[in-house]
Amino acid sequence: MHPLLTQDQIDQYARDGVTIIRGLFADHVETLRAGVAHNMKDPGPYASENEKAGETGRFFDDYCNWQRIPEFEEVIRNSPAAEVAADLMQTDNVQVFHDHVLVKEPGTSMATPWHTDGPYYFVDGKQTISFWSPLDPVSDASLRMVPGSHTWEKPVLPMRWVSEQAYFPNIDDYMPVPDPDAEGMEVLEWAMEPGDAVAFNYDILHGARGNTSDIARRAFSLRLVGDDARYVERAGRTSPPFPEHGMNPGERLREDWFPVIYRR
Repeated sequence: MHPLLTQDQIDQYARDGVTIIRGLFADHVETLRAGVAHNMKDPGPYASENEKAGETGRFFDDYCNWQRIPEFEEVIRNSPAAEVAADLMQTDNVQVFHDHVLVKEPGTSMATPWHTDGPYYFVDGKQTISFWSPLDPVSDASLRMVPGSHTWEKPVLPMRWVSEQAYFPNIDDYMPVPDPDAEGMEVLEWAMEPGDAVAFNYDILHGARGNTSDIARRAFSLRLVGDDARYVERAGRTSPPFPEHGMNPGERLREDWFPVIYRR
């Protein structure tokens, strides 16, 4: 296994669908900060300000920029993330799915709503992983996770963060979004230093509080998939949409769009 990992972390990921990797991007923090600054200065077509009535501050997010922002590509290809992902997912091959930047400036009240990523995506499979890494120290604004939620019988209903409307019309295929605090669920969260990373399965329920601190909360997230990931159709436009991809249900993700960055 990779030196950053222990067997306990691999076992925790298999059991709970989530673990924390200290220092995963520690050698790449400044590069990622430069990439985030580039991204915010030159947003992509999917960028959002997440402006919601009654909320204060600024909550910027954007995704699918790694192929046009060289700092992101450098980290994706040269950091230990892909090898660590292979060990955690127990897969021989690791493909890039997409990158995601989430920035909550000081005094941003809007929370990241509870959600799971998988239902938004056109990917189906158990060998999936996201790395969420803060580029500033975090405590209260850290990511919050419900361990084991990736094994629930029904997926969680994907919602639009600002309008709070269902993302797809087939809502009966999903369970309502839980409120883990009100329902007494176990919630994991960690105080983190820049370059630490939470690793979690696409189907883990997670969210984050607003940022009431006096420093920004910049976070870089990297989504990867393993051997069993397959393209699946949804009941509408997925997020990210990746239009005109040409894939058919049951096929592996096309490698010219989603390159293999690690082979065991």
